[in-house]
Amino acid sequence: MQVPKLVIFDCDGVLVDTENLANRRLAEWLSAAGFATNFEYCRKHFSGRSMASVQKEIEETTEVRLGADFVERWNAGLPDLFSQGVEAIPYVREFVDAVRAAGIAYCVASSARVSKMHITLGQTGLLPMFEHAMFSSTMVGRGKPFPDLFLDAHHARPDRPVATVRACDVFLDHGRARQAVP
Repeated sequence: MQVPKLVIFDCDGVLVDTENLANRRLAEWLSAAGFATNFEYCRKHFSGRSMASVQKEIEETTEVRLGADFVERWNAGLPDLFSQGVEAIPYVREFVDAVRAAGIAYCVASSARVSKMHITLGQTGLLPMFEHAMFSSTMVGRGKPFPDLFLDAHHARPDRPVATVRACDVFLDHGRARQAVP
């Protein structure tokens, strides 16, 4: 097996444990807006996705309208939500240290905004490990499940390594994942 030259980490659910907090809050917000849902549904269908894509899907497939300021309200509420406590995924710090010690390049690529990654990675002490290479779906035309975010992270490397590993917690369409392989 070839040793990877680049590891692209997702943030939520891979580096930091925020998925449960966020999906509980999302279920509350969507239910209050008239979209009958629960934590499990949100975890299964919306984990790893940007709030803009969640809003678009709900508004295109139902008559529920979340409001023009939905994403802004969501982002404004994140510091309060995550003040309840965000922890690093167990052993992730040791894993990143091992990647770094092996001389393998790494970065974080997330649907989250960079400002949100600063909050969660900062609370867990992981920010110094990643602030050199943070990529957000807000930086590309199409976020997950499209490969644009990962291609952007890959192309930011001057050597554009062929052997790249993506660490994520959400299953994405295999065909789209293959599109992300240069």
